[in-house]
Order: sequence, then structure tokens, then C-alpha cells
Amino acid sequence: MILMTARYFIRDGHRDQVLADLEEMRREVEAFEPGCISYQVWESTEHPNQFLLCEVYVDEPAVDAHRRTPHFERIIAGRVVPQLEKREREFFKNLIE
Repeated sequence: MILMTARYFIRDGHRDQVLADLEEMRREVEAFEPGCISYQVWESTEHPNQFLLCEVYVDEPAVDAHRRTPHFERIIAGRVVPQLEKREREFFKNLIE
């Protein structure tokens, strides 16, 4: 399994729209990506304009497939990323199941 975390630093005034876009993204992932086991969005308790996405995939091909979906291009690349100050991503592999 692969865990991907992405920390989103959202531009002022765009938090609610980013959240709505991520809710739409979660619905698309659940409907069309069987290789994604979990897609969660967390909000910082100290900085409301910071979200942490935690996504779990069955394997690396599922992660690659996720990035090539039309909904990723439309929602994340097209709408969310332009509303961010920056984005930090990190990938982890499961060592103990």
C-alpha cells in the first residue's frame, strides 16, 4: 500500500471553495478509483487555511492512475492548485500490515 500526504496552504479567501472542490474530488475518487482505499481531508486546528490530504492506494500503479484521471485534471490541477500558496506532497509505503 502507498500513503500519499499533501499539505495544502490555501490563499486567503479561498478556503471554502477549496473544501467544496475537495468534497467533489472525494466523490469522484470513490466512484471511479477502485485502487484508492481511503481519501481524507483534514484541517489544521491551528491554521484554518491549511489542509492535509491523506490518500491510501493499493499500489504505485493506482497512484499513477489517480494522477491521470479526468477528475484530477479538472478539479485538482484546474481549480484547487491555482488557489494554493504552496503544496507539499510526500509518499510512504506500508512496512507492517
